[in-house]
Amino acid sequence: MSRPAAIATQLIDDARVRVTRFDFVAGAEIGWHEHGYDYVITAVTECQILLEDDSGERRVTVGPGESYRRDAGIKHNVINDGDAAMSFVEVELK
Repeated sequence: MSRPAAIATQLIDDARVRVTRFDFVAGAEIGWHEHGYDYVITAVTECQILLEDDSGERRVTVGPGESYRRDAGIKHNVINDGDAAMSFVEVELK
């Protein structure tokens, strides 16, 4: 199944951090990728997320202003599993 692509807007990329805003229409995905750095995401809108990884799928909801962090090496795909557009900001720690 083909999904629309999320829009990534790079806000900062310097020696210490990379900050990217991701905007998804309903059903959009980032695509499979591996994180090279530890990172934190903060939801701008409510995010109803379908995460695909090597162990399968799981659904999570992240409310506006809520954050979570993950270690480098995560391999996954992030999909907007809701009916509305969603956005979050990702900060990668170099």
